Amino acid sequence: MQTPPNKLYCTAQIRETERYAIDELGIPGRELMRRAGYALFEQILRRWPEQATITVFCGAGNNGGDGYEVATLALRANYRVTVYALTDPNGLPSDALSAYQDFIKAGGSASDFDAGRSKLQGVIVDALFGIGLSRDVDEAYALAIAAINASGCPVIAVDVPSGLHAYTGSVLGCAVKANVTVTFIGLKCGLFTGEAPEYCGEIVCSTLDIEETVIAAMPPFALLLDKIDLPRRARIAHKGHFGHVLLIGGNLGYTGAIRLAGEAALRSGAGLVSIATRAVYSSLINIGRPELMCHGVEGGEALQDLLDKASVVVIGPGLGQDDWAREMLNIVLASDKPCVLDADALNLLAEQPTRRENWILTPHPGEAARLLGCNTRQISSDRFAALSDIQSQYGGNCLLKGAGTLISNGETVYVGTTGNPGMASGGMGDVLSGLIGGLLAQGLSLEQATMLGVYVHGEAADSLAAEFGERGLLAGDLPEQIRKLLN
Repeated sequence: MQTPPNKLYCTAQIRETERYAIDELGIPGRELMRRAGYALFEQILRRWPEQATITVFCGAGNNGGDGYEVATLALRANYRVTVYALTDPNGLPSDALSAYQDFIKAGGSASDFDAGRSKLQGVIVDALFGIGLSRDVDEAYALAIAAINASGCPVIAVDVPSGLHAYTGSVLGCAVKANVTVTFIGLKCGLFTGEAPEYCGEIVCSTLDIEETVIAAMPPFALLLDKIDLPRRARIAHKGHFGHVLLIGGNLGYTGAIRLAGEAALRSGAGLVSIATRAVYSSLINIGRPELMCHGVEGGEALQDLLDKASVVVIGPGLGQDDWAREMLNIVLASDKPCVLDADALNLLAEQPTRRENWILTPHPGEAARLLGCNTRQISSDRFAALSDIQSQYGGNCLLKGAGTLISNGETVYVGTTGNPGMASGGMGDVLSGLIGGLLAQGLSLEQATMLGVYVHGEAADSLAAEFGERGLLAGDLPEQIRKLLN
């Protein structure tokens, strides 16, 4: 068993590596199946040593064969073993059929699953579907999945929780909620984004003892996001060394958004932070945070003066979509300043699409759908494709928010690993855009600022949730924690 690496692969890459192991390295498919069974049983022994009963659900493919392997090992270890076959085992592919026959020889038996009568006990092994599932789960399997999820038993999923798309992370009608997912050869990209975090539990990767050089030669489809350490500041540093962020927003009724973004930019370490907002609010926003330099801006000339002094622009938090908002965005787009676009700046951009390379776009699924002229269901069904389409059309760096936030610079895709459901509250995105803008102002590249911003934003929320719980977590709680983490 290996510690999960940071490289993610699509299903086609995993299939090709498995083919290479069989055809070029001479490892029989049946042997790979045995290794998968041992990896799974090892996890059962380690995690639930007090259990003496397992229930295995086996499907129609090689994933079902892995299930029969686990069942055979459990029989030999004197477990009480129940196996439910959702398809006739005699119709299994050759390797899986061999695994079933060995299970029968070991004294096992498989029965049909009856949702109304079958009682589930012990550790449940989910070996219904593997990485090949691409259609909605049919009724018979859906009943089995519902029973697994309602059982209250610990669940270990084989390769991927059944019903979860191994590439996109979307649920195909319904899916098993596992405590542990043991995945093989390499980490599948769909285990870390979209709906997957609700279903996978802890993810463990086993390479099945395939040579490391073979897997290392496979270029990753994406990378799990790691934290970037900032350099220690010089003792002779002054505020001019760390950039000047100009944040634009806070339209009528939306001052909280720009205040949150401004404070996050300050706590990121930016040297100076200015806010351009409606004149009626300019003397109010920095109450309690006098370090924010607030300016009432009602026309283009006043904004241009502020733009000339700024090194980075963040536009969108509380911007609105009226004539003032459009004028502010058009002036920013006409400049050559590196910028971060969030919230209503993205909604306005969708009305007048343009492309540039020195910006960072930060849409949530709804904003992403508007940028691409589709609906949120289409975004959620394939987040990787949506991210790629936005980056291709609009350029620069793009992140797609949500569980397993995705980031792309057009060449490399990163998948976020931090964050929790407590972040489902207003203002979190404003904090993120201000944080990224502040990091960009300090000299980080577009890619570095986006990566570090996403990681630390989620890490701050995780730290607070660990101490106080997820419920009631506020966006305003994050900036002070962000400061601690960046230091």
